[in-house]
Amino acid sequence: MIPAMSSEDHFTWIEQFDGSSNTEGQVMLLDSSVGYSYGRHVLVDAGVPVYFVRANTTTASGTSTTNSFADLGDIYGQVRLSFPNPALNFKTQLTGRAPTGSTSDGISMGHATYDWTNRIDRDFGHWTPFLEVGVANSIPDTFVYRRPFASYGELGHFQAGVAYHLVNWLSAAASAFDVAPWGSQTTDSRVPGNGSGAGHGPPFLQGHQTTGGSSLAADNGFSAGLGLSPSKAIDLTIGYSRSTHYDLNTISFGIAVNMRAILRHSGL
Repeated sequence: MIPAMSSEDHFTWIEQFDGSSNTEGQVMLLDSSVGYSYGRHVLVDAGVPVYFVRANTTTASGTSTTNSFADLGDIYGQVRLSFPNPALNFKTQLTGRAPTGSTSDGISMGHATYDWTNRIDRDFGHWTPFLEVGVANSIPDTFVYRRPFASYGELGHFQAGVAYHLVNWLSAAASAFDVAPWGSQTTDSRVPGNGSGAGHGPPFLQGHQTTGGSSLAADNGFSAGLGLSPSKAIDLTIGYSRSTHYDLNTISFGIAVNMRAILRHSGL
């Protein structure tokens, strides 16, 4: 989801830690980003992600093992434009990533990637229905949940849902999502070897890297979650997503800390 921006020009510094957990393992990420916000309309920033992965591996013989590792991800830069309006809010975000991450553990595909996401929404009292539409050459790692694989290939991604603002610091949201690739697709697993044997389970369980048709990176399902903002400097999220394509249930969490707000509060 594309976040909102404040009305004054200022530098930004966000530290974020989030992750997703399912039967295949856990994919977590520490993301440090800095940038500059030009009023309510323009934000330019860049970030460095570090991944922490724990894979629950089951071999064909039924032996279970756990493999954990940490790796640098693909460094990114992005530009966000926001056009708030009482009739309809519009936001657009263009992200580019450099192939700085590990290609041996499914963190990076070894290619430069892009994502262009557009969002419209409108408030109706406590309710905010929204629609997001994007095009990319890799499934955005922040799209609904952190997947146990990375992908490379042209695709469109869509999300439609509604948020309900219970109080100023608490909101709930539910949505449906779809990833619609076209052309050749390649996936690189972060949790290979979890299948019950060759040819069983989704492609990302059969080996480190798989190349195939458009259905290889397709995904769809629904999600629901809560967002909490106990202070101006901290945002918390927790959510559940169901991938019907992969028959995968995932619990996700996140904490984002606005370091600029903390430093200003401390008088630094």
